[in-house]
Amino acid sequence: MPAMHTSALVLFSGGQDSTTCLADALSRYERVETLGFDYGQRHHVELDARQNVLAALRERFPQWAPRLGEDHLLSLDVLRQIGGSSLTDDVAFAMQADGLPNSFVPGRNLLFLTLAGALAYRRGLQVIVTGVCETDFSGYPDCRDDTMKALQVALNLGLERRLRIATPLMWIDKAQTWQLAHDLGGPALVEIIVKDTHTCYQGTREVLHDWGYGCGECPACELRAKGWERWRGAGRLP
Repeated sequence: MPAMHTSALVLFSGGQDSTTCLADALSRYERVETLGFDYGQRHHVELDARQNVLAALRERFPQWAPRLGEDHLLSLDVLRQIGGSSLTDDVAFAMQADGLPNSFVPGRNLLFLTLAGALAYRRGLQVIVTGVCETDFSGYPDCRDDTMKALQVALNLGLERRLRIATPLMWIDKAQTWQLAHDLGGPALVEIIVKDTHTCYQGTREVLHDWGYGCGECPACELRAKGWERWRGAGRLP
């Protein structure tokens, strides 16, 4: 890693992927800050999860605590005003005519990374870390590697900075994401992800499964559960 990359801004939603990315950043960079968005999502439980995860990381990993800096939360309600997504509107999950699930919020990651670039500029942070992935994703075009590369070029040109967009999960599946978390923080980090993170599209926190809280039926829960089962089946549990 080039010596210039000593600080990072992690897009942190409070879910499994962003928590794993945060742990990865804390193992790599001297200074790490986090950024979340309130974009009018139907369930604010993930915003609560963010604070729970941050507190747990500081408590369980004292070696990372000094590196974990300020947490930022930006309001982006314009996405709810645009509407049309099952993440922002009270509609059932379904596939759209264009082949994408209606959980796709058009422009969301483009806006997230643009604002992250502006914040990184102001905070003097060199790397933007995001948990997007081509291997285990729902078909979202703004999670693709080509999109990330194009955004990095656009941000560097528009801000006249040498920012780097890092995507630690881009080419791994959910089972490998569980393994990465274990490699980074052992059973303690896996436990934080199971008990404190939130992924469920329905916002369900009533039932604790082996893999975490959730309805167990939405696409996010199914993906997380299948990854856990593959990880367990591979005999990689501690």
